[in-house]
Amino acid sequence: MVKLPFENKSKVIYENLAEGILVAISDEQNSKILDFQKKNRGKKKSPSTKVKGFHFVLDKEFDSLKIDFSVEVDFIIKDLKLFPLK
Repeated sequence: MVKLPFENKSKVIYENLAEGILVAISDEQNSKILDFQKKNRGKKKSPSTKVKGFHFVLDKEFDSLKIDFSVEVDFIIKDLKLFPLK
């Protein structure tokens, strides 16, 4: 079996409700989001904890969205909502 020189790391897609954009969050950052949501479920005032992620940008050549890995951005967890892929 041939070993590939890179690791395939998956991203989870969230919608940033404050900015109205899609963002890609890594699995390790996604676990922070899930822990935050469990701790702060039902609370009116939740802390403004941040996670790192990437914006989606429009690829004009293929007329589709792609993840922009050139800039890592901080997002406030309470503004993120899991984006349904169906």
